[in-house]
Amino acid sequence: MQSPSPAGILVLVAVLAAATAFGWWRRRHDGRLRAVRKRPSDAAAPHRATLTVLGVRPGERTLVQFSAPVCAPCRAARRVLADVAARLDGVAVREVGVDEHLDAARELDVWRTPTVLVVDGAGRIVRRAAGVPDRDELIAALTAGAAR
Repeated sequence: MQSPSPAGILVLVAVLAAATAFGWWRRRHDGRLRAVRKRPSDAAAPHRATLTVLGVRPGERTLVQFSAPVCAPCRAARRVLADVAARLDGVAVREVGVDEHLDAARELDVWRTPTVLVVDGAGRIVRRAAGVPDRDELIAALTAGAAR
């Protein structure tokens, strides 16, 4: 049996370091709510028609969850959203099957499940999270939005 070459060991160490860095980055960002950047065309809430098709009603704060049948984290996200809606008045939850609404998912830049969109009463997407969102972060985002 031949001993490993120094180049092979170096490649192995580099791959392990890259995988560790990616895992750390993914863990820090998974489920984090982030503000949605406003574009000049956002004044009229450009996704209002798509959100209406998904069941979002004007005037209500809504949590829209995109999920898939084979998505295990989607069940955890569903529980978090139900808990948040039970704690706050006037917050609706809509779960959307990404496979039934593929066009809407593409339009709303949904690339993984679960993805949660926070929609304000004016029909604008104000925050989003890819992964299972933090309950306290959601509550803070919804109560801050209600104060405006």
